[in-house]
Parts: sequence; C-alpha cells; structure tokens
Amino acid sequence: MSKIRKITVVTTLLASSVWLAGCGLFGGEEKKQIDPPTDVSLVDEQPALEETNGNSQSGEGKEEAVKNTIKRELYLIDKDGYVVPQTIELPKSEGAAKQALEYLVEKGPVTDMLPNGFRAVLPADTQVDVDIKDGVAIADFSKEFKNYQKEDELKILQAITWTLTQFESIEKVQLRLNGEELTEMPVGGTPIHEELSRASGINLDTSDVVDITNTKALTVYYVGGEPGNYYYVPVTRRVSENTEDNITAAISELAKGPAMSSKLQTEFVPDIALVDKPVLEDGKVTLNFNESILNSFKEKEKKVSQSLLNALVLSLTEQKGIESVEIQVNGKADVVNEEGKKLSEPVVRPDQVNTGSF
Repeated sequence: MSKIRKITVVTTLLASSVWLAGCGLFGGEEKKQIDPPTDVSLVDEQPALEETNGNSQSGEGKEEAVKNTIKRELYLIDKDGYVVPQTIELPKSEGAAKQALEYLVEKGPVTDMLPNGFRAVLPADTQVDVDIKDGVAIADFSKEFKNYQKEDELKILQAITWTLTQFESIEKVQLRLNGEELTEMPVGGTPIHEELSRASGINLDTSDVVDITNTKALTVYYVGGEPGNYYYVPVTRRVSENTEDNITAAISELAKGPAMSSKLQTEFVPDIALVDKPVLEDGKVTLNFNESILNSFKEKEKKVSQSLLNALVLSLTEQKGIESVEIQVNGKADVVNEEGKKLSEPVVRPDQVNTGSF
C-alpha cells in the first residue's frame, strides 16, 4: 500500500449531485438524493479563492494568497471517531512536516480551521520536532504528548503516520518522547514495531475476521459525515494473505460495503462485479465491470456516479504501482459520469482529499 500521488498542485471541488444507493443504509434498495462530498476532483485545476468580507478578491489579492498558503492533508478525528484526512490551507513553511504535526495539536493553530464535528488529535501544548533522513521521519514530542485519552491511542498513531507520509520524502515514521525512542505508546501501551507506515492501516475494521494471523491489510474508501457535510473515509480491512489480486479484492470490499455497525455509507452494491481480470500496465489499471456499476438517473440514461468513481479511484491508487483507473462496462469504454461527460481518459487520483472550505 502506498500513496501514489502526493502534494504537487491544488484541486477543484465537485459541484454535482450524488445518489447513494440502499444496501440497507437508506432502507431497502431505495435511492436517496444527497449532497456529494464537496471534496475531491478527478481533474487538476486551480480553485477559486474564498470571498473576503462578501467581495471577491482582486487578481492581485488572489495571487498573493496563493503565494502565501499551501494545501496540506491533516488527519483529524470526526464525531464518529474516524481518522479522516481534511485538506486545509496552511501558511507556507520551510519545515512543512513539523508544521503539519503542529496543526494536529488541540488548542493549537488549527483550532479556528477545524471542520464542523472534527477535533485535533494531539494533546494541548504538545511541542514537536521532525527530522527526516533516508525516507524516515523522526517525530520527537514533548512530555505533554502523554496527556491523551487511552481510547485515542491508536487514532493518534494513525493520524501522525498518515499526515507525515503525505510528503514525497517520507515513507516511514519513528516516534520519540523527549529524545527517547518509543517502542510502545505511553498511556495504553500499544506496541510500536520498528517504523510506522501506511501499511499499518487506518480505521481498522476486523469485524468479519476471526483470526487475523494469515491476513493482510487492504485500505478502501467509504463515505462518512451527514447531509451537507459528506467526506471520504479510508478504512483498512483484512483479506487473506494468499490473495494475489489486490485490485479485485479491493473492489470486493467496496461491494461488501462498510460494517453494518458503522455509520459509513457507500454507493457500491453487492451486484457490482468485474467481467474480466483487471489489467495493470504502466501505472494504469483497466477495469471491465458488469452493468451494475451504472447508476440510473433517468429512465433511459445510465451513468457512473461521481461518488462511486471517487471511492473506486481513491481505493485503488492506495496500492503500489497504480496511478490511474480506466473503466469499461461489458468491454465498452463509452462510459459517462453523472454530468454526462465521457470517461474517455483514465481517471487519476486527486492531489488532496476532502478539500471542502470551512
């Protein structure tokens, strides 16, 4: 598992409607119209800046704002307890990795930027230094780091790891407390084996696993939040260690949907399946689905919903070697999204996830 595309350019927001299918989430197979997660674009563009005091910024003001800020993914905790990436504009800084962790501190500089329902993950007054060498980020925390609730321990590990590994120069993370290497977390004793990486997973879901001994981690994306505030949530499932086709396995997990006990949603239905084996070549994976992937918005008009497409691309590009996704239906490539645009080109992963303005 790896982050395929990192911070390079900024992306635009989605502005289309989404239909979420049932699967028991909304009652039977009934479809319910909701606002989509206004958070991810599958086309790289320059976004319009926020209006100031009710008036649009001048061209010079926009240019200056772009020069002084940069979008970063901060992994925060939502009201349902999930660790979720939220893309927030931060002041440009030479120590970008250190700055990102400083914006995870409760009552710190992120306070006035927190999205509704989200909270910071690190205890108040925590100080941090970050040293990066040979792809490993060593994060050294002050004594205040120990002042967290035991139930947040694993979430803190995940938030630190995924926030730091958004950067091209960081693949793994080590933790220190006052200069001393941590081999376990200080409150609950969660073991820290060697360096941390995204391979350890996030928002772990083992609800269908009896014995994880012969399994491996696989991360997919579902939809969290509520009407007017939806966003994508990475969830790590466990699949058989003998699974060779991680692409098909990821699609299978998406089709299964989130655990019934969770508050997450999905537009995938169990009937969605691949007609042929995935073909991966030069970073592009070609997928040939059955017609179940088409979402009927009108009687004679079938399309692939944007929410489903986003979740699929985010999930598959978490895997090493996958940079883009091409979709076919029964061997035909003339598929359109819900806006009626043909998906004639492979769809790439956005540079940031959950980019709503707060």
